[in-house]
Amino acid sequence: MPNYGYHFARAEGRFRQAVYDGLLSLIARRPVPIRREIPLDVFSYSSENRLAEQVASIRSFLKFAGRPHRFVVVSDGSHSARSVELLRQIDASMSVEQVPPPRSDVPASFASYLRNHPTGKQLALVMSLPCERPALYIDSDVLFFSAAPALMDCVARTAAPAYYLPDCGFAGDERLLRGSDEKSEPVNTGVLLILRPLDWSLSIDRFLKLEGEPNFFTNQTMTHLTMHQNGARPLDPAKYVLRLDDQFIHSDRYAGPNLVLRHYVDPVRHKFWTSLSR
Repeated sequence: MPNYGYHFARAEGRFRQAVYDGLLSLIARRPVPIRREIPLDVFSYSSENRLAEQVASIRSFLKFAGRPHRFVVVSDGSHSARSVELLRQIDASMSVEQVPPPRSDVPASFASYLRNHPTGKQLALVMSLPCERPALYIDSDVLFFSAAPALMDCVARTAAPAYYLPDCGFAGDERLLRGSDEKSEPVNTGVLLILRPLDWSLSIDRFLKLEGEPNFFTNQTMTHLTMHQNGARPLDPAKYVLRLDDQFIHSDRYAGPNLVLRHYVDPVRHKFWTSLSR
C-alpha cells in the first residue's frame, strides 16, 4: 500500500520550495527582526542551485539566533552577480566571498584537492576557521528554531576547542581509517562550531597515504579525525538534530520550540521546506 503521508510530504516540500523560489527577491529584501547581536562569525559554503535554501537558512539564523558579527556565504564559484547581490541584501552582516586559498604549509597534492575538488573546497573553508573570533560553519540545508540562543552557551565554554554535529551513522571514506574503532562518535560537517585553531596534521597525513582519488566523503572523514584528535565535543543531539527516522512519515518529528537547529540531509530535505514556517 502506498505511503501517502510520505509522498504528500515530498509533494508539499516541492510546492513550498517553488513558491519560495518564485518570491525569492521579495523575501530576501524583507527585514528580519533582530533580537540580539552575537559575537560570532558564521560561514556557509554554497552554490547557485542552493540559493533559495541558503536564503531560508540565513533568515532562520538571524531570526532565532541573532545577528553575527559576519555572515559569510562562501561561493563555489557558480553564483551569478544577481544572486550575490540578493544574498548581500538580506542583512548588513552579509557578505559573499570566494573559497580561501590553501594554507601555505600544506603539501602540493593536498593543496590541489582543496582548490579543485567540490568537497575539498568546503574543507579549505573549514580549515581556515576560526579567523578573528569563534566561527560557526553551517551547510545551506540547516534550519534554526526558537531555542537557537542556546548556541551561545557553547561559545562561552572553554573546555573544548570545537563542537560538532553528531551524525546518525558513520558516512565517510573508510580508506582514511586505521580500524573500525575510528568510526565511533561520527562527525557530520553540516554544523561545526570552531572556537580555537585545530591541528589537522593527522588527517593530512592520512590523506597523503590515500590510495586512489578522494571521494565525496573524504572531507567529512578528515574533519571527523581532526575533531577527535583535538578533543572536540558533540553538540547535544536532542537540540542539534541530524536524524532520518521520520523520513517516511508526513510530519517533522523534531521541529519545535526546544530545537536549536536541524540539518536536513538529502533523505529528509523535503522537510526543510515543510518545517520552514515553524
